[in-house]
Amino acid sequence: MSRIGRRLGVDGLDLTADASLAAIADAGLTPADIDGVATMGDTPPLDAAKRLGIEATWHGGGFDTGGLLSPLMSAFWAVASGKARHVLVYRTVLMMGGTILPPAGANETKGDSTPAEAPVADAAKWISPLLTMHAYSASNWLTMHCRRHMHLYGTTKEQLGWLALNSRKNAALNPNAAYTEPLTMDDYLSARMISDPLGLYDCDVPIDGSIAFVVSNVSHADSCPGRPIHIDAIGGSPGTGAWDQRPDYPKMASADAAEQMWARSDLTPADVDVAELYDGFTYLTFAWLEALKLCGEGEAGPFVEGGRRIALDGELPLNTYGGQLSAGRMHGYWVVHEAVEQLRGTAGERQIADAEVAVAAVGGGPIAGCLTLTR
Repeated sequence: MSRIGRRLGVDGLDLTADASLAAIADAGLTPADIDGVATMGDTPPLDAAKRLGIEATWHGGGFDTGGLLSPLMSAFWAVASGKARHVLVYRTVLMMGGTILPPAGANETKGDSTPAEAPVADAAKWISPLLTMHAYSASNWLTMHCRRHMHLYGTTKEQLGWLALNSRKNAALNPNAAYTEPLTMDDYLSARMISDPLGLYDCDVPIDGSIAFVVSNVSHADSCPGRPIHIDAIGGSPGTGAWDQRPDYPKMASADAAEQMWARSDLTPADVDVAELYDGFTYLTFAWLEALKLCGEGEAGPFVEGGRRIALDGELPLNTYGGQLSAGRMHGYWVVHEAVEQLRGTAGERQIADAEVAVAAVGGGPIAGCLTLTR
């Protein structure tokens, strides 16, 4: 991980280099060992490779069935299929610029790369009906899901608030978190409304930073200087039903991604020791809790109420690093980073004792990806 913070004033390429070099060294490798690069977003992979002295023969990235996690999932595919042996995957974000959408042609095949996918600049088709209803922001779109969930299951604003409070409590133990000062339920409920019922503390915190991983063939495990973490199973969804046309609304792509992941694993929801779930908005975490069957359908609100079950010493420690709500928005890559830290036993004051299985899940609406990781 690079420096993390709000308005750092540091160039994205510098942040990328900091995180990437640290990840490569952590894997016991040098840039010359890296033969693949995958990313999406603010720092182009060719620029990063040149800066780092990497000569990659394989490149991956862009939105496909894993949403924001597509670069990481494409790296798993490349290594498993023998296209590459050591793939650098990074995500760099800048508060004051950049985009999560791939540039034109980002999914085109270059040399020995992942096959070209249909560009998800079909993204327009996901949101055009919403724009006709004057819903211009993801906060508006998720508000509709949230309101429907409230109507069906009696979910309350206060139950959403327990996620924000739990995240802030965990962030206080994370030296890299953007916001660490105490947050009360009164603070949460009195914060200005963004898109009713989602208020200020239901929304993630923009930051600058970079997070990087090295995905390697399992045969490299014994050569790692630190504990290598294994990928058990992955699942993703390309967006059937767009934002608001699913027959099982308010369910999202997270339901499909989770179903696929569990079908590929011998693990079950009961095996999960720690959950790092996307919280671009509080409601997205509710959707993931239910999609992953970590609680019953419609039961996410009662499950988190009071904060006891999801605390660091609870039955399902949740977003142990502070989540995007308090630590900062790394578009889902911090959830994977924290899952690795927890399984390695290197999470410091927020460490979960004897964590052996973690689930990390990213996205919502029409795109989603998730994975199980093990010691």
